Amino acid sequence: MLRHEPHPGKLVAGTVLTLVGVLYAGDAGGTWETPWFAAIPLVTGGLCLAGAVGFLTGRIRRRRTSGRTTADEPGPDRAA
Repeated sequence: MLRHEPHPGKLVAGTVLTLVGVLYAGDAGGTWETPWFAAIPLVTGGLCLAGAVGFLTGRIRRRRTSGRTTADEPGPDRAA
């Protein structure tokens, strides 16, 4: 199975947008009342949170891999 990089920011954004969709689906089905303006702060806040999570995870990932270079590892032409 092929491995891929995790993208937690996309996970947060998808979760928030799904939540907003469920809120409006419940409103359309008559289960509860959702004001029309409720989506604006939810979507805006969710996308800001997703951007912050994506930025922080990218920064952590870069910090982890920045110390590892191929020049630091002993190769066949270098003595260990």
